[in-house]
Amino acid sequence: MDDLGNMEHKDLVREEFTRQADDYATAPAIRDAEHLRKLVEIVAPPADARVLEVATGPGHVAMAFAQVCREVVGIDLTDAPLKIAEKMRAERGLANVSFRKGDVESRLPFKDGEFDVVLCRFAVHHFAAPERVIAEMARVCRADGLVAIEDLIASEQPERAAYYNEFERLRDTSHTSALAISELVRMMGAAGLEIVRFTSHGYRTPVSQWIKAAHTSPERAAKAVAMVERDAVEDLSGARPVRIDGEMYFTYRIAMLVTRKLR
Repeated sequence: MDDLGNMEHKDLVREEFTRQADDYATAPAIRDAEHLRKLVEIVAPPADARVLEVATGPGHVAMAFAQVCREVVGIDLTDAPLKIAEKMRAERGLANVSFRKGDVESRLPFKDGEFDVVLCRFAVHHFAAPERVIAEMARVCRADGLVAIEDLIASEQPERAAYYNEFERLRDTSHTSALAISELVRMMGAAGLEIVRFTSHGYRTPVSQWIKAAHTSPERAAKAVAMVERDAVEDLSGARPVRIDGEMYFTYRIAMLVTRKLR
């Protein structure tokens, strides 16, 4: 994507996450306390760590890490979710976490090696230039520090990944591409990172809730739902849609990679 296309995509991200801000902040997969506990557990940050969360959104991850780390900074492109994050921070009385606006696809406004842990959850599939973001995450992490990414993953088979990403883009115009695990690993390796822990799981979601949360237009929603329904019959993406008690569901596949910066 060229610079003009990248700028246009950032405008789409701002538009989508301004519209979705409240629903996204309260989505079960985003705020689930047990999932956040497991995320902190697998990253295993030192208690004295200074942590950066890239694309923090409503700040649930940043505040979970603030419970166990010395200091956390959350950065995001969009004002609306940052306002939600700051409100929750104040309500919880957390003095060791702060939020700021910034463009994670440009150079991050931090010095080389400034953080002990750098992480990003459920945002890589919104980046127009994910490899650039991962390289920046590695840059601001100190040598021997941790860089962690949790994100949706697509099939290793290109045509199946393309089908999945097509219905995700219909539902949410800020979606670029969920990556195959191999591609995510390649990008992290190119940034000088070495995998130390890895886990993956599925998260089954009702299609009606998936559509509602994104405030998708009726025309785009109809096309997305039709693709999911076809997928349920023909197994075209790996999302394994299934109808249960009259409700259509599909499964997000999610990977969590914790890496160590070599130098």
